[in-house]
Amino acid sequence: ECRRRKGGRRALGAGSRWMCEGSPRSELPPRHTRALYHASMSRLTDAAIVLRRWDYSETSQTVSALSREHGLVRGLAKGAIRPGGTFSGGFEPLTCGHLGWILKAGRELAILTEWMLEDVYWPTRQDAAANRAAIYAVDLTSRLLTDQDPHPAVFDALDQVLRDLPESPATHLLTFQWRLLEAVGWRPVVEHDAVTGAALPEDADVLGFRSTAGGVVTVPGDGDWRVRRETITLIEALSAGEPNMDGPACARASGLLAVYVRDLIGEHTEAMRHAFPEIA
Repeated sequence: ECRRRKGGRRALGAGSRWMCEGSPRSELPPRHTRALYHASMSRLTDAAIVLRRWDYSETSQTVSALSREHGLVRGLAKGAIRPGGTFSGGFEPLTCGHLGWILKAGRELAILTEWMLEDVYWPTRQDAAANRAAIYAVDLTSRLLTDQDPHPAVFDALDQVLRDLPESPATHLLTFQWRLLEAVGWRPVVEHDAVTGAALPEDADVLGFRSTAGGVVTVPGDGDWRVRRETITLIEALSAGEPNMDGPACARASGLLAVYVRDLIGEHTEAMRHAFPEIA
């Protein structure tokens, strides 16, 4: 059993001594203790897009945001809703700004320290179809990425799609889904048969898409999605960086990737239902 020697709090300063029964007199250097404590903390700042937020209390919020250089950040913003605070009046999904946080080792939630709002993507928020697509995009990002796994290319793609969605929701959502799947290593095979490796027939009107095989198959089987050849051709061009994004095939291709994501995560999410009502 240890007891501090007389002297109250002042004895906790440099050189304070602790007396332990059955052991020699020892010292605990406070500077060393403080160094270990601060070594377990990281103070970080970065550009970030708010994906989700929940009210934690009357004045605080928990937030999920995608930062450009540090990946997903999930944290607690104490006093976020309090007037005159350091969080620009609180957090809202589909907004972009500059985020500051403290990350402590072993803690699930970071402590958010600052938020400077810079953009609210007004055109996307005010357009119904674009807003539904945007909600799906941020929900998908939150589900496919893991905490503190940086993907600057995904951040840039998400920022771009949130700006461009009002122009053509299907076109830009297709591009974003593809880039996200590429970044996490889940891109489907569309260049050849995912099962046999054989080239896809150019004259086929219909091909199959098999999520369990990870891509396109030449002959659709039971449980496969029947897909028009032109839809796969469009995705092939997107993969090669030379997309022809005109026509209804774009909407079908975007829906096909959503089906693939649904099968990968094993859930038909609410955001997906609103963005793709045609998917059963």
